[in-house]
Amino acid sequence: MTMDGKLFLAPIGDNPQRVLDVGTGTGIWAIDFADQYPSASVIGSDLSPIQPQSVPPNVQFEIDDFTQEWVYTRESFDFIHVRSLYGCVSDWPTFYEQVYKHLKPGGYIEQVEMSVVPKSDDDTVHPDTIFHKWGEVSLQAGDAFGKSLRTVDESKQGIIDAGFTDVVERRYKWPIGGWSKDKRLKEIGLYNRLHWEQGIEGWCIFLLTNYLHWTKEEVMVYLAKMREMLRDKRVHAYQEVSVVYGRKPEKKVES
Repeated sequence: MTMDGKLFLAPIGDNPQRVLDVGTGTGIWAIDFADQYPSASVIGSDLSPIQPQSVPPNVQFEIDDFTQEWVYTRESFDFIHVRSLYGCVSDWPTFYEQVYKHLKPGGYIEQVEMSVVPKSDDDTVHPDTIFHKWGEVSLQAGDAFGKSLRTVDESKQGIIDAGFTDVVERRYKWPIGGWSKDKRLKEIGLYNRLHWEQGIEGWCIFLLTNYLHWTKEEVMVYLAKMREMLRDKRVHAYQEVSVVYGRKPEKKVES
């Protein structure tokens, strides 16, 4: 919905042959991509085997830890897709190096990430609110864990530093809740509020208890305040989403 029905923004052409979806999760993106490009061979990799069994014939899912050395043939992918890996990677330069090595010259990386910091343009997320505290605490927890939750603001430069060219970033706002007067943003906001309501406990309890040393009781009180603010229609909160893509340069022809 954010990208008007598109699965990606990178100008990969009409005939991608080999595509990798890193951290594929449920595999929904890989499946949709394979349906759209039946001539492409699509691999979805993840640590968790939660993907469906019934999939298009040009999709395969693999259990793999992408933070380790990749075992794929170098320069074998036309397109490598990355989505929502914030908090999953301790060494982003090495990750981008792996992507660069395994893309064909002229191939594209695209990375989609979301901010964990709720914001507002009308000061309804002010410094005294639980949303503001959530942003501060989340960033602190990611730093203590050693896996940044600032990826939404770091991915563009990371991709540039890895040697990719023609790097483009698009920024979007996701409302948290159905407060927007825009019909499309209102629908996105309602989905996003559900996303937060169902996700916040899983997102924070491990980090807060193990790395910031909160008690479980303190976390439960914190989450109750969060759920209350998520339902407050007077709060016009949103989170930022970035879509960044870049191209691996073509090899120079030596004279």
